[in-house]
Amino acid sequence: MREFVASVLLLASLLPAAANDSTANIAVGGLTLTRTDAIEMRREDLSISLDQITVDYVFANITDKPVTTTVAFPLPEIYIAPFDSVIDLPSNEADDPFQFETTVDGSPVEMMIDRAAFHDGNNVTARLEALEIPLAPYSEATAKALDALPQSDKDALVSEGIGEIVSYDAGKGWEEHLLPNWSFRLAYHWEQTFPPGRTVSVRHSYKPSVSSFVATEVGADYLSPEEDRAFRERYCIEDDIVRAVKKAAANAPADVYSVFQDRKIDYVLTTGANWAKPIGLFRLVIDKGSPKNLVSFCGTGVKKIAPTRFEVVYEDFVPKEDLHILFLVRQ
Repeated sequence: MREFVASVLLLASLLPAAANDSTANIAVGGLTLTRTDAIEMRREDLSISLDQITVDYVFANITDKPVTTTVAFPLPEIYIAPFDSVIDLPSNEADDPFQFETTVDGSPVEMMIDRAAFHDGNNVTARLEALEIPLAPYSEATAKALDALPQSDKDALVSEGIGEIVSYDAGKGWEEHLLPNWSFRLAYHWEQTFPPGRTVSVRHSYKPSVSSFVATEVGADYLSPEEDRAFRERYCIEDDIVRAVKKAAANAPADVYSVFQDRKIDYVLTTGANWAKPIGLFRLVIDKGSPKNLVSFCGTGVKKIAPTRFEVVYEDFVPKEDLHILFLVRQ
């Protein structure tokens, strides 16, 4: 990981903490635009695996005139809390960590990317840019730029709450660093014209953010009944999965800490309700990676279509809830 995240991990190892062996994910979802009555989504094919997410859309302009609009792919706010958690970022590209790629009718589209930094709900982008500080709080360049600031600027950022001074001994004597204390917002977008009388196909692919845990919480005896119930409801975990996990644990060698490890992906589906009509045909395919792995998610009419792939298909679909997927990766 980047230098800053490595520093956070080092600090975490020096401080009392719970669940140090877990990461948090970032829920990324589908395309959005201002509510429109002119364009409908005829079809959406969504494919999710631990390595890649691809989405194929078919849109239609239902008016008799061309419609040009901004189509956006906003990301949830990215915030790295130095002492609380480590988020999963799928690549080292600070300004494009998800490596988005888009095609329209088969031709690549160069997306514009809006970037902004916030602290306590206030936009601090201009403040950081004036100091020539990169906005991505998790990048190595940001860590170096913060360390290079004059002490007066460091003190000012700390007093404003935008930065935080930490000290630690990494084996080479005590070090003091200024860490970011702001969140980062990314929004990918482009201008798209939807001509009347024909469809427009859009394909989007990117790397998912996958949270991980050193073991599995399925059947974990340290969860309270309320926590266990909430966990099972979030991922629609059925009894057969719990039995499979417990059976594998019972048959595992004594030196095996956990037979399965949790991997989680969240996906924002509800943005699909912004189009003129319900999604005509929605198809979701989830690939668990290995036949030895398990997967659980909420859906009706789930079909196994291959040794590792599961499918759900809905017609006239209006997404009212987001998607939460639990992969249990066999060790």
